[in-house]
Amino acid sequence: MSDDGRHPVQTVDHKGGRLSKAVTMAAYEVYCHVHGPQEALVTGWCRGGFSTGELIAFLYARGFPRSEWRARTKEAFKGMKHV
Repeated sequence: MSDDGRHPVQTVDHKGGRLSKAVTMAAYEVYCHVHGPQEALVTGWCRGGFSTGELIAFLYARGFPRSEWRARTKEAFKGMKHV
């Protein structure tokens, strides 16, 4: 993991970004529940981290009970374009 308190994030301009570990780990908690663990996703060794769209979907879902995370993630992804 990064030592500056941030994780890599994919951006639509393909320049890559950085985001607070507090935010990426909140999204990763939902990701793990929905898809299973993949630590490389937050460390950057897997395709450069979360995309901005994934962050939106997983953080949106996190506001609901855990039992709804899978459905709420799908709900958030539905209709996303260029995010």
